Amino acid sequence: MNLEQRIEKIFTDSAQLKLAIAPKLAAPIARAALITSESLKSGGKILVCGNGGSAADAQHFSAELLGRYERERPELAAIALTTDTSAITAIANDYGFDQIFAKQVRGLGRSGDVLIAISTSGNSKNVAEAITAAKNKDMTIIALTGRDGGKMGTMLTAGDVHLNVSSQITARVQEVHILILHCLCDAIDCYLLGVE
Repeated sequence: MNLEQRIEKIFTDSAQLKLAIAPKLAAPIARAALITSESLKSGGKILVCGNGGSAADAQHFSAELLGRYERERPELAAIALTTDTSAITAIANDYGFDQIFAKQVRGLGRSGDVLIAISTSGNSKNVAEAITAAKNKDMTIIALTGRDGGKMGTMLTAGDVHLNVSSQITARVQEVHILILHCLCDAIDCYLLGVE
């Protein structure tokens, strides 16, 4: 296989995974959009966390809500827990890296808020700790995972939403995660603006 063929295969693999998983994820994504929209409409906020590429996704999603996605609308309350380097480094130094998101959830989260927890493996300890902290605050969890859902998948209850991309390839999981987040942005806009 030459380089061009390899690139074409990556495109094809990504597209095939998205098409195959769309029927499984459409209903839970719609449910997640309704949960986040209702929280925002009621004065709640969305907290988002993840590591590495998932941290970038958290920031991307928060920016789409605070600014705009594709339609003009009022700003929406979203905080990426990955952006405050002073808080992250102080918490990591004083309490350990596993607590960098959980302490922020305990400080910023309120009942009725939503935590969007992103991990391609589903096993990121600091993201799992954030889920525990959010549960203790009576927040709803929307978990984006890959593979078999990992530990995070086992932590969720009936009121939560698990958006699992059952692929073993991290890059493919991340590609679907960003598509899921874009679907959420679109659905939130449609819901809040009354667009069909």
